[in-house]
Amino acid sequence: MKCKVEKSKISGHIICPSNKSYTHRAVFIASLSDGKSIIKNILKSSDTIATINACKNFGVKLTESENKIIIKNSIDSKVEGCIIDACNSGTTIRIAAAIAVLSHGKTVLSGDDSLKKRPMKPILDALESIGAKCSSNEGKPPISVEGEVKGGEVQISGSISSQFISALMIVAPRLDNGLILNIQNELVSKPYLDLTIATMDKFGASVKTEIPYQKYIIKHQNYKATNFTIPSDFSSLALLLSAAVLLGNELEIEISMGDMPQADEAIIDILEILGVIVTLEKNTIKINSPEKLAGGKFDLSDSPDLLPAIAILSLKSAKPIEIFNVKHARYKETDRIAILARELAKLGINVIENDDGLILKPAKKLVSAALCSENDHRLFMAFCIAGMYIGDCTITDPESVEVSYPNFVSEMKKIGGKIFPDE
Repeated sequence: MKCKVEKSKISGHIICPSNKSYTHRAVFIASLSDGKSIIKNILKSSDTIATINACKNFGVKLTESENKIIIKNSIDSKVEGCIIDACNSGTTIRIAAAIAVLSHGKTVLSGDDSLKKRPMKPILDALESIGAKCSSNEGKPPISVEGEVKGGEVQISGSISSQFISALMIVAPRLDNGLILNIQNELVSKPYLDLTIATMDKFGASVKTEIPYQKYIIKHQNYKATNFTIPSDFSSLALLLSAAVLLGNELEIEISMGDMPQADEAIIDILEILGVIVTLEKNTIKINSPEKLAGGKFDLSDSPDLLPAIAILSLKSAKPIEIFNVKHARYKETDRIAILARELAKLGINVIENDDGLILKPAKKLVSAALCSENDHRLFMAFCIAGMYIGDCTITDPESVEVSYPNFVSEMKKIGGKIFPDE
């Protein structure tokens, strides 16, 4: 499928969706807790539904309503070996693979064609080092994991994804001997580890930091059931803010901040470096953007999901925007660096693709184009915003937004976005 976008101005009020990363973690951890947990303000998307279904397949009792989930579990419950379809969700398959070591049976995990290209070897090697039996398709899904393991000490690389370490952290309290985690190489997406630790803490499990982002000790302990409210998603907020910068200053974005850390809060500082004034009044964010952005150099090692949102701002920049230290974005749903380089060049941006990022130089003239998002939800949304800035563009794969922001197109249209099915 494709959609057509025309030059648009947006204004009005929009509510930022709930955080996908916290929804994943809260559902998994509540499923390992003792008692009844209520997860409020959840994000319902295809990714988080994959996590909900994975927990059901493990034998957890979940009751769903429109924006909350009630999860009942007993600490004595055994995880059941099963088959899990993680669909397009890397977070789901990686955390579920770790939880599978609690089972005395075999768990087989797979997903769609995109997920089958994503690396799993680091976590499989770590699980095998403490006694699990694992198999894979040359380090990629489909995979199988067979427990039951007691815990111990593991070595794992942090250079590809912090999700591997988060997965091990989440399962560690349920292992008889806990885990000592030794992270090798430079850890990418560090704040996502803080996010995991903060969620574990809400459910009563402590993580001892020996060396930040290098060594952690997690003892055997019980997760305690709790009520947890999911905050707004700053990854989605970044795209909405980029839309406001490109398509109109009159947009008000309602957010729920909460007290939990988020990597993509960095978008606020980045916009201010670019010359955008960002104001927060109560729970509403507004921006005031200059006629042309100032450009700048941005290290996205901790916040790779900001890559598409920042890259499209090059359409309005008077000076180059350089994005670096984000090689791990090549291992997302797609190789986001390569696709952004290819597609933004179609629009007239002078693109230099580096191994770890992009240099985006202002276009002499912006031109309309047919843009291919490769079924990547964040790329589709970014290209859709870019297309509304330039006009007369087509974007592939609108259905991909089901992964993180199912109402993106309908909500854009409500505030003035001109997005139509391509005949």
